[in-house]
Amino acid sequence: MTGETSSNLIERCKNILLKPKEEWERIDTEPATVGGLMTGWVVPLAAIGPVAGLIGGLVFGYGGFGITYRPTVMGAVTGAVIGYVLALVSAFLLAKIIDALAPNFGGQKNPVQAMKVAAYSGTAAYLTGIFQLVPALAILGILGLYSLYLLYLGLPRLMKAPEDKAMGYTVVTVLVAIVLFVVVSTVTAALTSALVPRASVFGSDAGTLSGEVSVPGVGKVDVGKLQETAAKMEAAAERAKTATPVDRQVLAALLPASAGGWTRTALESSSASAGGMGGSQAEARYEANGQNVRLKVADLASAGAFAAMASAFKVETSREDDQGYEKSGLIDGHYTMEKWNKEGRGSYGVLLADRFLVEAEGNAPDIGTLKALVGAVDTGKLAGLAN
Repeated sequence: MTGETSSNLIERCKNILLKPKEEWERIDTEPATVGGLMTGWVVPLAAIGPVAGLIGGLVFGYGGFGITYRPTVMGAVTGAVIGYVLALVSAFLLAKIIDALAPNFGGQKNPVQAMKVAAYSGTAAYLTGIFQLVPALAILGILGLYSLYLLYLGLPRLMKAPEDKAMGYTVVTVLVAIVLFVVVSTVTAALTSALVPRASVFGSDAGTLSGEVSVPGVGKVDVGKLQETAAKMEAAAERAKTATPVDRQVLAALLPASAGGWTRTALESSSASAGGMGGSQAEARYEANGQNVRLKVADLASAGAFAAMASAFKVETSREDDQGYEKSGLIDGHYTMEKWNKEGRGSYGVLLADRFLVEAEGNAPDIGTLKALVGAVDTGKLAGLAN
């Protein structure tokens, strides 16, 4: 394979996610080169996360318990470039490791087949990078764990490992992949911090491969019954082909001047797009009795197809300690995210129509107050803006 056309790339992405066993059979016998796999698959898909993160940081910013910051343009670009380069290097190194380990588990050394495994098994992780477009949805990046299942299916087949050693080969490779991920994440953060510091601008266990994947201290992801979720994901993908971000001023008009005793004191909106991805956002600051809350409405536009994966795979997270709690999951058909700490700060967000995020965040009497502020936005009208 010397390269992938856009239509072929999209079709393969869909097949490797929804029909992985059949797709690995096709991949196994395809002619290819290491260079072609890198330029035709890894290069375009590995760019999704860095580009989405670049847009998300500059447009939506990063927030936590009433404090919001946006990186400088130079900081965002530097982080994106470093992350992209390291993602390419990681894929190449993983292929080398897969090839080197093959004889130890009765497999056959073959650099091209190893590159196929490294490239195509990473598809889910690459695609879920889109969640960086809206930092509040970053937790959904755990859907990228589905790549471990893809690796489990493809590795022994393509590297010709005997059945009795296939599991050991897979486990060792998965451990190496995890270590590689941790190293790359650490190096990316260290290099970005060293080269360009961030600047603030706004605001005073184990899991089963075929069914449910549990993430220690985070939550669980149900990756079973893929055929039952395929229709929803494909429908969302079709809608995303023509989706364009709602005008930022239209979103701003949905934020009320006051709600439940809270008075709006500031309002801003923004939008941006790059590489076929984009989004828009409006957010307002509200005050009451010396407390401050931000209410935000964001349009993920084409990224909504990937947001649909949250409900399709039944992503649930839960964490609680003596400092507070955070959790996410489906409530009344909508994906919700909730955080609260003992100091009276928290956030509550709802994903509507697999596209729009409405979120309240800041210092409030209780989590119910934040939920009421989210409810003050006309969600019916918002959902009707989907094009």
